[in-house]
Amino acid sequence: MKLFTKIKSIINLMKEVDFEDLGRISEKIDLPKIMKTVGELDDKQLDGLMKMLTEKSKKGQHQLPPIDGDFYDLDLKLTQEQRAIQMKVRNFMEDEVEPIANDYWKKAQFPMEIIPKLAALNICGVAYKGYGCPDLPFIMEGIIAEELARVDVSVSTFFGVHSGLAMGSIYLCGSEEQKEEWLPKMQKMELIGAFGLTEPNVGSAVAGGMETTCRLEGDEWILNGQKKWIGNATFADVTIIWAREETSNKVKGFLVRKDTPGFTTEKMEDKMALRTVQNAMITLKDCRVAEKDRLQNANSFRDTAKVLRMTRAGVAWQAVGCARGAYENALKYTKKREQFGKPIASFQLIQNHLVEMLSNLTAMKTMVYRLSELQDQGLLTDEHASLAKVFCSLRTRDVVSQAREVMGGNGILLEYNVARFVADAEAIYSYEGTKEINTLIVGRAITGYSAFV
Repeated sequence: MKLFTKIKSIINLMKEVDFEDLGRISEKIDLPKIMKTVGELDDKQLDGLMKMLTEKSKKGQHQLPPIDGDFYDLDLKLTQEQRAIQMKVRNFMEDEVEPIANDYWKKAQFPMEIIPKLAALNICGVAYKGYGCPDLPFIMEGIIAEELARVDVSVSTFFGVHSGLAMGSIYLCGSEEQKEEWLPKMQKMELIGAFGLTEPNVGSAVAGGMETTCRLEGDEWILNGQKKWIGNATFADVTIIWAREETSNKVKGFLVRKDTPGFTTEKMEDKMALRTVQNAMITLKDCRVAEKDRLQNANSFRDTAKVLRMTRAGVAWQAVGCARGAYENALKYTKKREQFGKPIASFQLIQNHLVEMLSNLTAMKTMVYRLSELQDQGLLTDEHASLAKVFCSLRTRDVVSQAREVMGGNGILLEYNVARFVADAEAIYSYEGTKEINTLIVGRAITGYSAFV
């Protein structure tokens, strides 16, 4: 019966085909290859293809080019496997996160329901080897950060704290036993991590002025102090706490488990940026941590800096994603918004803004691609990461500002998304090292003189 139905469908299809047109088409394109490619598309991709092929333009209007912030096609450098991961993340963000992003941002709550779906993408610890991690090039860590931030910088920050800072601390500074205990479950997002470094009185000067202390009593460490701006900390299962040893003044790292006595968190309210991220003030009061939960290979701030060097590159990529999201939303708006009887995208001054935005975005993306190449070659230095963080966070500010400008008054409304990117860009500009600190790191590298106080 199935065979008969197939034969009948084929006969009906052949009645509809104009073989003369088909012959002309086959002279220009590889029809078998096209059929194979179309056959591999999923339902969503097929639907999009049919809309593109069948939708008619408005009377007198030519077919408009697609909205794509990758103007130099840098993503063509990715392998087929890497491209598939990129598109998997992009589809997840557009399907699952974009519809709810503004609502959760407005409420300053985190959409806990997306965590299992995010875990299913199998992208945590993407560049780490072993412990269930994918062991892919660092370029994929950057691509993932960009794709997450392109839709929601808050979700990108949540992921960066968990997969980069928390997992990265254990991966780089933990013992083999600690890695085996924590990383497989964190990779599956069965356990969520946070990273406690910044303090109420110490931000940029944390390397030498850390106020949180630790001292060893028997086989336990006693931690006292406070940490501020700690993302994920209100619900994390484990928080990496960095503290200065009272006797030696050396910085050490600790795995502080949720509900440890003496460890309390208080959600920070009334933020104007990254409102979806659950930042906390952490208080440690005679908090006792077992020696087995001290990061065994974290014995100075140099070890902390190894983690920051790795994740700072990811923040530069995140800045690119934020800028790209703002640019693509603004470009889409200008094609639809009409004034004086035509789309504002056709006006010279609007096009000037759009091209300046795209120029900055393209320069940023080219820079971070090279940054990740250096990282994959084992050549990444502090100054490489710092230069990218400085440049990309500055240029992101420019892009989101112009995105808001081309949208006029609507640019400050949350429903058009750009307002969220404008606000979130301010957080990217400040965290993972301010412009001033990263500038001094690069300045020291190129002059040979340290200008740090």
